[in-house]
Amino acid sequence: MERWRDRLALVTGASGGIGAAVARALVQQGLKVVGCARTVGNIEELAAECKSAGYPGTLIPYRCDLSNEEDILSMFSAVRSQHSGVDICINNAGLARPDTLLSGSTSGWKEMFNVNVLALSICTREAFQSMRERKVDDGHIININSMSGHRVPPPAETHFYSATKYAVTALTEGLRQELREAQSHIRATCISPGVVETQFAFKLHDKDPEKAAATYGHMKCLKPEDVAEAVIYVLSMPPHVQIGDIQMRPTEQVT
Repeated sequence: MERWRDRLALVTGASGGIGAAVARALVQQGLKVVGCARTVGNIEELAAECKSAGYPGTLIPYRCDLSNEEDILSMFSAVRSQHSGVDICINNAGLARPDTLLSGSTSGWKEMFNVNVLALSICTREAFQSMRERKVDDGHIININSMSGHRVPPPAETHFYSATKYAVTALTEGLRQELREAQSHIRATCISPGVVETQFAFKLHDKDPEKAAATYGHMKCLKPEDVAEAVIYVLSMPPHVQIGDIQMRPTEQVT
């Protein structure tokens, strides 16, 4: 990880869960991290914690609504002018709404698609442009995917979410192929966790907190820090090694 020291990583959805754990881990490794989310109070608190802990890196909170392309472009412009540009892009932000295929709301589908697919794609495009204009040829784009991007779980309320994560699987491989066609050494990776104990289920089942709690209550789940360790592993590989996908589940998870 020494070669990444003092370089800049963008982490989307950094206000909690996996994003916050990844941001902290990168700051511990000495990186400058721009952590973005729609609300930045939690990121500001995390930045203060990292500073008081004496971590060698820096966490820079940035308010960005990832469902709004203008917000994303403004963020990349600010990063360019204030910090030169992005060397690592970690597309972590994602959400699920309980909208089934047969009776779900179009607005719920759009919300998932806008953040899980379009925002990820826009951030990827802008990160690549940022790297290319600075002749950065060893950058890394990491998409936090899901096991739901590799198989469709039975609960109907997660089927559209699963479709967006299948899209992330295809987008990551498509990105790898385009980078090769461009003769770039920038790498593309998916990390696909199963059940991680975060606020994810409570946001999905926001009207049924008992159901949300049950998601995490029947087994020892992954922790956000487990996914952050996978990110560090991927980034620490030598430049000639590209990890395509890491699929990780709780040991007790069945599907």
